[in-house]
Amino acid sequence: MKFRFTFTLLFASAFVLAAHAQSPAPQAHIAVIAFQAAVGETNEAQRDFADLQKKYEPKREQLKALSDEVVNLQKQLKSDQDKLSQPDLAKRAKVIADKQKQLKRELEDTQKSIQDEMEQMMGALSVKVYDVLLDYAKKQGITNIIDTTIQQNSAPTVLYADPSSDITKIIIDAYNVKSGIPAPAAPAVKAAPTTAPHTAPKAPGK
Repeated sequence: MKFRFTFTLLFASAFVLAAHAQSPAPQAHIAVIAFQAAVGETNEAQRDFADLQKKYEPKREQLKALSDEVVNLQKQLKSDQDKLSQPDLAKRAKVIADKQKQLKRELEDTQKSIQDEMEQMMGALSVKVYDVLLDYAKKQGITNIIDTTIQQNSAPTVLYADPSSDITKIIIDAYNVKSGIPAPAAPAVKAAPTTAPHTAPKAPGK
């Protein structure tokens, strides 16, 4: 899943206006940040993402069970088709079709719910991370900040940026200190099911 943030123009316009409001104009101090990654890599985002996965784990298991049931019914129908009458074949085929429709509908509903919750969560967190970014910019005398996150139809093309101008990690660390939320513990390695529907959200910042 991709997060849609539109902070690039906001950053640019806010700091450009601040620079032009002063007289005489100071020398431009430009920094760059991958804002979407900065938000997604905070301890708070990682914690909330893990909580979201945990919340939808029962639904994921339910969908996996339904998917397995459809597969088993299809195999059974295939093995029994020579022994069944046409009415029985049609009846069992309809049961399978109905369950496939149910699986598709529930999968789409679950994915939408996850997407909506993820966007709401990341949107609220983005505002808080932006406040930290704004405070840092004022203290460091930064007049322009360019978001290097790729935005469809609106992202600036950054041909070169000195690594020392990238403040992404600085802002992540500053926000983590302000929030007081510790880094999440490394999750236990778990074998991925081979037939489960893909209902888990993508990791933020990816």
